[in-house]
Amino acid sequence: MVEAREFLIESLSRRMTPPQSAWLQRTAEQVRTSRDEPAQAFATLISLASRHVPRGAWAPNADERAQAGRIQIGFEPERWSLLDAARAVLVLSRSDLDTPGVVAALEECFRYADVGELVSLYRTLALLPGQERFAWRAGEGCRTSMGSVFEAVACDSALPVRVFDDRAWRQMVIKALFVEAPLWRVFGLDTRLDAELARMALDLADERRSAGRPVRHELWLCLGRHGGERGLAALEREISQASPLSRRAAGIALARAGATENLARHLSAERDPTVRATLERALAGRVDAAAFRDLNPTTTG
Repeated sequence: MVEAREFLIESLSRRMTPPQSAWLQRTAEQVRTSRDEPAQAFATLISLASRHVPRGAWAPNADERAQAGRIQIGFEPERWSLLDAARAVLVLSRSDLDTPGVVAALEECFRYADVGELVSLYRTLALLPGQERFAWRAGEGCRTSMGSVFEAVACDSALPVRVFDDRAWRQMVIKALFVEAPLWRVFGLDTRLDAELARMALDLADERRSAGRPVRHELWLCLGRHGGERGLAALEREISQASPLSRRAAGIALARAGATENLARHLSAERDPTVRATLERALAGRVDAAAFRDLNPTTTG
């Protein structure tokens, strides 16, 4: 975890004033050399970061994002704030990361954290060793009603796919649909698809249709090749909808299901150039979860 810590410090140094950087370096060293310090004292340092680190987006550039991914698979800091990164530095500076002490110390931080601190702490969990130790804590984050906190656990992090059992994983994915978190940002989604998740997603689609509500387009990411005849029927219905967004998403999902003949038939009848382009890309193999990024009308980067 030293590599992640040094990467964060170096990146932050280019975005902070000398006094701000000096505070972070000094405090990180204090954390590293502390012995038997009460957990509440560490929680106080995490809270104090907001007084010394500028607010705002970290906005790592393409090279930094690539470096993050090399340091740890699934580490995607695109949406991290400067405070997220600084708090992660403090956590990663602890000398007891491999011991039960860090779990107790972090629980104390979670106990007193405000929303911003919760987001930072949950994002940092994915950078720690022995991540299975934090499965319960990550599950607590997924049960929250705060959207930003839920996304800090569920999105842009490899922690859930590594430590959640099948039940917790499915619950997180379905909740992401309920709270409208971007499902294409759930790392490892395609590696954990199964028939039960597909059934749950199709049940949700039926519920929404029965209530006269549209089906969220990212729901179709949950099917893959596990939807069976029921899934194909649902996609055929969806791709016949008036909404171009619905047709584009259903077209990708048909390709993900291996129903390329069905997709080719719909492509031949499609007149909307935007929809046609999506269906053509799907037939060409652009069918991973990232393909849904282009469909999300709220995507900013």
